Amino acid sequence: MAINITMPALSPTMEEGTLAKWNVKPGDTVEAGDVIAEIETDKATMEVEAVDEGTVAQILVDEGTEGVKVNAIIAMLAEEGEDASSVSAETSAPAPKPAAEAPKAETAPAPENQVASTPVQMPKLGAGDDRIKASPLARRIAALKGIDLTALKGKGSGPYGRIVKKDVENAQPGAAAAPAASGAPASPDGLILPQVLDDRVYTPDSYRLEPLDGMRKTVARRLTQSFMQVPHFPLNVDIALDKLLSARKGINEAAPEGVKVSVNDMLIKASAMALMAEPDCNSSYTDNGIAYHKGAHISVAVAIDGGLITPVIRDAEKKGLAEISADMKDLASRARERKLKPHEYMGGTFSISNLGMFGIKSFASIINPPEGMIMSVGAGQKQPVVGDDGQLTTATMMGVTLTCDHRVIGGAEGARWLQAFKRYVETPESMLL
Repeated sequence: MAINITMPALSPTMEEGTLAKWNVKPGDTVEAGDVIAEIETDKATMEVEAVDEGTVAQILVDEGTEGVKVNAIIAMLAEEGEDASSVSAETSAPAPKPAAEAPKAETAPAPENQVASTPVQMPKLGAGDDRIKASPLARRIAALKGIDLTALKGKGSGPYGRIVKKDVENAQPGAAAAPAASGAPASPDGLILPQVLDDRVYTPDSYRLEPLDGMRKTVARRLTQSFMQVPHFPLNVDIALDKLLSARKGINEAAPEGVKVSVNDMLIKASAMALMAEPDCNSSYTDNGIAYHKGAHISVAVAIDGGLITPVIRDAEKKGLAEISADMKDLASRARERKLKPHEYMGGTFSISNLGMFGIKSFASIINPPEGMIMSVGAGQKQPVVGDDGQLTTATMMGVTLTCDHRVIGGAEGARWLQAFKRYVETPESMLL
């Protein structure tokens, strides 16, 4: 029986991608683990490995096709002993048209052995000792087939009895799962008016129109949703940088060859320490409650061609400045090449956006959900200030703006976090305690 090769989900939030390149052609024999294609997501280009062995019978989606939906059939594989020329594509989904003909791909109907995209009410997993260990895909299949996961608790074939896809596929289905509540809030996209230029005002020959790539579309959608759904409020503070700059100079002079700590590296460390000092601010809003994160995972905005990406320094509170510096250089370099893996740019708990190197004095950023805060860092500039002795002097001052999600962080909590962050920056030796 022919095997369908489908568009993989390369990250938890991926909905579609671009089939950038095929490494095989009809008639080629492949084994499990062979790299058969390259897929471009909104964030990165990743290799796709075969999970079965056989002969490539048909390729249904051409190279360069954009908007290929996750789980759409992109090729067919003939099993050992099966005539590849007899494999029919009748059961496969219509392939999306190449980008030049139609930028938007058609949605493929799901075959019987795949999970439909219909919204369903996901089963409850409980908590503590009563928690049911099940993968997200297993939960979705169970919801679609009406299977009670409590009957499979501890009997899954995954690690430590975790329930996986094949466990629920082999389980006896019950009544059909209940559809999603009709009163669920509509997608905010439905509230957005079409963004087009009026030909009566802007004649088509007066501008150059460049189609949106996957990253631009994703950034536009996520930030629009964030600004519409998240109640933002900003807090501003000026911070003296002179002691941090002096400490950085001493660190770099004493550091081994090849190690060079940046101001941004020290701000990452100070942010992580402040999140540990004010743990209520290391949080995310969810419909089920407030999630308080145990580690400080700092997302750092990096500008790349065509958009923005936020590689994550995980557990930054536990890392030294040299390790943070090395991690940041590696992540930023691979981010610009679009070679980051999903776990390297997802899962942050707090974001930093630094435009100080461009001379920007102050700005406010849009929150990157589900994070609860994002800090915007301006340029450090020499300014006249009144010293502790009451005399006029100069100091290098840096303006920062903390944008908070008011659903989880109040003004007092945000202010306390800024006080802690300011303390670590203005007395950098306190980060060593």
